[in-house]
Order: sequence, then structure tokens, then C-alpha cells
Amino acid sequence: MSKDLLQPYVELQRRDFQREIDGVPVDLFTLRNQRGMVVRITSYGARIEQILVPDRDGRLGDVAQGYETLEQVIAGQPSMGAFIGRYANRIANARFALDGVEYALAPNDVSTDPASPRSNTLHGGKRGSRFIPFAAKQTSAQAVEMTLRFDDGEEGFPGTLMLRVRYRVTEDDELVIAYDAVAVDRKTVVNFTGHTFFNLSGDLGSAIHDTLLTVPSAEILEITPALVPSGNMRKVEGSPMDFRTPKAIGADIDADHDLLRAAGGYDIHFVIDREATGISRLHARAHEPRSGRILEVWSTEPGLQFYSGNFLDGRAPRDVGKGGTRYGFRS
Repeated sequence: MSKDLLQPYVELQRRDFQREIDGVPVDLFTLRNQRGMVVRITSYGARIEQILVPDRDGRLGDVAQGYETLEQVIAGQPSMGAFIGRYANRIANARFALDGVEYALAPNDVSTDPASPRSNTLHGGKRGSRFIPFAAKQTSAQAVEMTLRFDDGEEGFPGTLMLRVRYRVTEDDELVIAYDAVAVDRKTVVNFTGHTFFNLSGDLGSAIHDTLLTVPSAEILEITPALVPSGNMRKVEGSPMDFRTPKAIGADIDADHDLLRAAGGYDIHFVIDREATGISRLHARAHEPRSGRILEVWSTEPGLQFYSGNFLDGRAPRDVGKGGTRYGFRS
């Protein structure tokens, strides 16, 4: 009997995630539907640590990279599974202007490589939401609500900000992530996202090259060598960025293309709906042929960031996850 049949996934234990950080209790929350789907989320960074869904034969498998103890989470990939704020992705040169006032932020994406020098603020700075315990309460067997307060001036951002994130599973095997925030005392900027690393095969250390991806987008945001948007749009037609019809992720990932070279693979924002009317629409569809699992991403947001795990390299302890699995390059 193969190893994956003997132990298809690691059963996470709540006690391994329970402790206080900065005076705030951290816990692990389990959401279930009646069809067998299970999602486990820790309140440290509001991180999704596990998603169990069946393959084509009905066998449950884990499709979300993560860790099996809180200590491993803290030593691990800082963005893996986290809810990102107060500003997801990169802010160039760690500064921005709002109403004529320039704000200097905490630079935490820094490189002195002459080919791609950068000093950006990434995912909210050195202490963004991915490093903070949320206040959390489970509201039903299928839902949990988490809240976080960002203070005025924290990481250089203006204004006190109150964030609420709600995770819910449905009987249609959906994981719904709903979030809202209120600027309490000053105008500010926000850009939130979930940052789950998916591997639909259930073998969380295997490469994702064979996964078939569809993204209904005719345009992408161009990035600079520092991996920030240049402000220019590019058409995907005739380029490795064209996923308007199903294509294996690995088909063009090593093509000689400036944006692929800059990121070491795909780390690109696809324009889905410039108007972003608030109506949920399909942003992406991924099909893993070995397991038969299909992931659809629906969102009310104007675009989708597709990241192919280019900075994973199986390094211990950072990239060693559940069951001792090494999360390798592009897994």
C-alpha cells in the first residue's frame, strides 16, 4: 500500500496551536461541512493551515501547504496561508503619497542585487497582519470571525484601522473569505488578500507544473525588475501569460520572457474586471489531472495575483511543513 493511502494527510491538533503571543490567545479553528470538507485556521495571522477535500475517488487529501505546530508556523514561510494587510504586495521604495502628504514605510523587501535592486514594503511591512494574532471567535461549525486593529502610524501607515475577516465553508465545498475594514480617524490605504499556497494533487511537496490553469484575462499589470507594477498594462495574447484557455502551468514557465525572468516564474497580476462592480465573477480555474480536483476562484475584486511558488526551495525549517514534507521549488 502506498504511503499516501496509509496517511493521506496529517490530522492537525488544536493543542499544538494554543498559546499566548503578545498577550493575545492563539488557537486553531476547525470548519466542516456535511460533505466532508475540512478547513483549519489559526488565529495567528488568520492563517489557513489545512484544506481537506476529496479527489476523484472520494479520498480526502490536503490541498493547502501549511504547518502542524504554531512553532513551525512562526519559523516557516511568513506569508503561507496568511491573511495579508494592511497592504498586500509591494509598495515601491517603501513610500507613498496621500492627499499631498508622503508617508515613509518600513522596508522589508530589500535586495542589493544589481540586476534587481529594491527596497520595498511587502505585505504590510515588518509587522503586517501575517505576524499578529487576531482576536477570534467560532460562530458556527462552519464559520469563524477574526478581528484586528491596526494603530495609527504602525509600520508608517496613517490612521487607525479596524479589520474583520470571516471564513466560512458551504455545502457546495466553497471556502468563502469575506472581509471589511473601517478607517477610524484618518484617511488611509488598504489592500487585503488571502495568501494560501495550493497544491491540488494532495502531495504538497510536488511540483505544480502539470496543473491546468485558466484565467479569463486579456491583460496583465507589467512589473519592474523590483517586482512592483510599472503602471503599464500588457496584452497577454502571444505571450506566456495567456491562460484564456486551459494551459499547464509548466508549459511556458521557463520561457525567455522579461516578466518571468524578473520573478523566477509567475508572480503576475491579471486584470479581470477593471470596473469591479462588486459582483462576484470567475477569476481562475485550476484542474489537477492526477487527483481530478478542481479549484475555482471567484471574487468581487478587479484582479488576481497568480504566484507559482518561485521562492520555495525546501529549506529547513522554513519550507518543511506538515508530515515533514519539504515544500520545494514551485510546489
